[in-house]
Amino acid sequence: MHTEPTLARAAIQDAVRRLEAGGLVAFPTETVYGLGADAENPAAVAKIYAAKGRPSNHPVIVHVAPEADLGYWAREIPPQAHALIDAFWPGPLTLILKRAVHIPDTVSGGQDSIGLRCPSHPVAQALLREFKQGKGGIAAPSANKFGHVSPTTAQHVREEFAGSTDDLVQCILDGGQSPVGIESTILDLTRLASHGPVLLRPGHISASRIAEVIGVTPRMPDAAAPRASGTLDSHYAPSTPVALADAERLKELFHQLLAVGRRVAVMRRQISPLTGAAAQIALPDSPDGFAHELYASLRTLDAAGADLILVEAPPGDHEWQGVNDRLRRAAHGSADVVSRLLVPDSR
Repeated sequence: MHTEPTLARAAIQDAVRRLEAGGLVAFPTETVYGLGADAENPAAVAKIYAAKGRPSNHPVIVHVAPEADLGYWAREIPPQAHALIDAFWPGPLTLILKRAVHIPDTVSGGQDSIGLRCPSHPVAQALLREFKQGKGGIAAPSANKFGHVSPTTAQHVREEFAGSTDDLVQCILDGGQSPVGIESTILDLTRLASHGPVLLRPGHISASRIAEVIGVTPRMPDAAAPRASGTLDSHYAPSTPVALADAERLKELFHQLLAVGRRVAVMRRQISPLTGAAAQIALPDSPDGFAHELYASLRTLDAAGADLILVEAPPGDHEWQGVNDRLRRAAHGSADVVSRLLVPDSR
């Protein structure tokens, strides 16, 4: 059971001072830990890109307090946005809206849109309510190097930036383990007249739940859809290659790899251990439980020194869409790796 963490007011105030001075602050949200900067300070936002090694045209999400005036950030707020905000905010839903002209385009990778989210984590809310008296926005992608596995604890953030020579990440607010465990659902509402709502990234809030609120199922993104966080083909990836397989194929591959001397780490759903694994983790057989443990488990298996992480592919049911999206991106391009590992003495 997730326990709501609290932090001393002094820690929140220290983080606010750093943000106001143009610094970076890592903080917990219910999805993953974010690496935050003042969304209206282009030089501060640039530090996020530098710390992460993130392409400058890759947008970041702006986090706002529950009482924030969205009209300050977006020049168009359609009725569908209001309905979704009433249903899901604070929570793990990011809405892509038309960016207000006075908001720097550094947060949107040069696009005329902006991603807005109101997180439900109590530490994130305390920080946002204190920062600029609740009227500011904190631009915050996940607090990790670009493309790596997202952090769901403060220790993950420390490990991610340990030994960094630029020393940009100096403040980390510890709010316990993120309860959701995967990034927010991202929904584009900037092209409703021509395309309707478009699901740019699946997450904890499913397309079917969105449809229940606005009366239409979101479409999948087209080539002209806005760029959004975490939507590259390869993303959320540990250093160790990842391969997905159904339960039977996983066991077959595992034994084939062991037979040619490979070290294999395994992630499965509540099934008996496989003898000879370099490391193995059993995750809950539910989409919410699996998502909660996914990134921490990938980090643990990544530290096992294996040649490959074999993951049992989750069901294809709609409620698993967010988990399957993250695993598909983590395993992008792994087919060739598996083929090479199956050949004796090839690395």
